[in-house]
Amino acid sequence: MQTKWWHGKVAYQIYPKSFKDTNGDGFGDLPGIIEKIPYLHDLGIDLLWISPIYKSPFADQGYDIADYQDIDPIFGSMDDFKKLKAEADKYGIGIIMDLVVNHCSDEHEWFKKACADPKSEEASYFIFREGKDGKVPNNLRACFGGSVWEPVPGQENLYYCHWFHKKQPDLNWFNPKLRQKIYDMMNWWLVDMGIAGFRVDAIMSIGKDPTFPMYPADSVGDGLCSCGVMNSEHVDVALNFLREMNAHTFTPHDKFSVGEVFGISKDNVKDFIGDEGVFGSIFDFSAREALTKHYCFYGFEKLSVKQYREVTFAAQETAGNTGFLAPVIENHDEPRGVSTYLPLMWQNARGAKALGTVNLTLKGIPFVFQGQELGMLNTQFNHIDELDDCQSKDQYDNCMRHGLSDTVALKILNDQARDHGRVPMSWNDSENAGFSTVKPWMKINQDYKTVNVKSESADPDSVLNYYKKVIALRKDPKYLKTFTYGNFIALEDPNEHTLAYLRQGHDQTIMVIANFGAEAVTFDVNKESTLLLSSGEVKLCTDCCKVQVAEGSSAIILL
Repeated sequence: MQTKWWHGKVAYQIYPKSFKDTNGDGFGDLPGIIEKIPYLHDLGIDLLWISPIYKSPFADQGYDIADYQDIDPIFGSMDDFKKLKAEADKYGIGIIMDLVVNHCSDEHEWFKKACADPKSEEASYFIFREGKDGKVPNNLRACFGGSVWEPVPGQENLYYCHWFHKKQPDLNWFNPKLRQKIYDMMNWWLVDMGIAGFRVDAIMSIGKDPTFPMYPADSVGDGLCSCGVMNSEHVDVALNFLREMNAHTFTPHDKFSVGEVFGISKDNVKDFIGDEGVFGSIFDFSAREALTKHYCFYGFEKLSVKQYREVTFAAQETAGNTGFLAPVIENHDEPRGVSTYLPLMWQNARGAKALGTVNLTLKGIPFVFQGQELGMLNTQFNHIDELDDCQSKDQYDNCMRHGLSDTVALKILNDQARDHGRVPMSWNDSENAGFSTVKPWMKINQDYKTVNVKSESADPDSVLNYYKKVIALRKDPKYLKTFTYGNFIALEDPNEHTLAYLRQGHDQTIMVIANFGAEAVTFDVNKESTLLLSSGEVKLCTDCCKVQVAEGSSAIILL
């Protein structure tokens, strides 16, 4: 594996609308991020991924972009962004912007011109098709429900394609002029604005079949087929486009990229993250993929710790020494990891510490999502109107159509909605959790009185201070090489509730154990072993060459 400047880094994701409000409008903003850069530096963060801050009508919370080279006024201005970049530079933190180029907003000038004149150059930037026999061009289902086809305003029998919200028309990647405009925009951010790289959103959706054939209907019952089926059949199409993107942007400027990619395998992992791969890293979504096999939330089945271990370890072994994954347990598109992947008895600070140990010591570029370092759990929503996300609304409707009660539908959304990652950050125990001086745009988490930055900063045994310790240990020069490049070797699970593994370097081996069971577990060590860090009760006996890790605890041991 070629060494890169981003190897050994720890990244953090900010959902800017919910991070920190400084102007009292109930929405997070760029000055709020600037204010908290010292906090991120103290946590140990090197790379900062900021979800979209571009100009947008917010049909999908900023992932519908109306202008790629301007900041939406809700967040501030381009001058504010430059101040943020300067402040981050001062603390050695690289900015990663969110790149959304499978689609844009229907309020983008390109799409406005395309709809006004179907023969314009801009019309070739999008995917327009005529209907067939009075029906839409084919039967693919959009990710947020309904057909991927929407009638073009003022045009008879003409439709545009949208893989996501109807206000997010898909861009036509088969057009080389469109691709060059995208690369020019990317290079403006990478070179002129000096950002460290991009997180690349929903990018496998560009792998399409331009003939748009009909597909067998799936089991949802609406006569449609998930649009992801087409993407899975045309991975090579997406890869060809991504190789060109990489050659025009990331590689010549030595910039970092992390892709939102699902379904990696031994056969294609090198294409994505090998030395000649299209990305610097890709997120490890193996656990989420295992959970979300059904289109509807009501079909999800909770993963056991054993299943979580199996898919997470399999992903580590798939990546091997080919390249780096980006381990995550939650983000803006998922519910909170502790609430989702742990048994009920460990959905607390103890479980959050142990799961954080795993997130931060697996091989790869770990990403921490805002509030994860506090051990934030899912928010309790009591009415559908308290949820904001377009996907949540669609899934609620699915539950209603399936004959479920409002109570059951809300329980399902309280388990799985994306909104859990989008509630305001809890800074202190004051009104509105210190996020804003006014009522925020979205509900505050119910635990903000105790689970907040101010309270946890003062508590040496808090989740926040534990995260700081793990990150500092990972970056300690004595162990950095092993945590960065050391092989991942899975250890046996003694109780079907334990994730245990080795990070094996050339001259050093570190053991990691996270026990989510109801009883202590024991592993073999050696007479020279040293306990580097633990999140709970750990008994290390070098004379008997055993280590015992209590239930709900984790340990990092130098062998």
